[in-house]
Amino acid sequence: MPAQLPITTYGMEILRKEVKPVVKIDNKLVELVDNMFYTMINANGIGLAAPQVNSELSVCVVDISCVDEYKNVKPLILINPVILDSHGESIKEEGCLSIPDVRAEVKRHDKVYLQYNDFNMKEVKIEIEGFLSRVAQHEIDHLHGKLFVDYLSKEELSKVKSQLRKIQKHKIETDYPLFEN
Repeated sequence: MPAQLPITTYGMEILRKEVKPVVKIDNKLVELVDNMFYTMINANGIGLAAPQVNSELSVCVVDISCVDEYKNVKPLILINPVILDSHGESIKEEGCLSIPDVRAEVKRHDKVYLQYNDFNMKEVKIEIEGFLSRVAQHEIDHLHGKLFVDYLSKEELSKVKSQLRKIQKHKIETDYPLFEN
């Protein structure tokens, strides 16, 4: 049975680290991915990166099928993902399980051409677009120590500064467990 993992929050060092590449698929990694999906779903999330569950591995999971218009989109497990190319831009509101109750408009690419490894460590290349592309970019950013609030202007950032301080001081409540460091 998968476990609900606590989520790391804004201000924790692991969210600013560059991850380590996955070199082999083992039972530990399979368990981590299972736990990540379970954690994400139970936190009402649509994407989760390993640093958000206190792991330094280059892994993220995405599942947007809980959103009605994307119910036929298959979940993605991205191991060692790299964005090879991107096109177009759009600005949409984003949030993050590691930055609870903060939402802001972020500019992202509409289409990305991705390379990643599957569970056989086979290289996969796909092009994704729209909402799926946006969520994948958000999660891949986590693997490089980048958060959606890093895209905000100084003015936009000042509007959420007090919320970010509360998160850093663990003065927040969520419906999911948070990592205590």
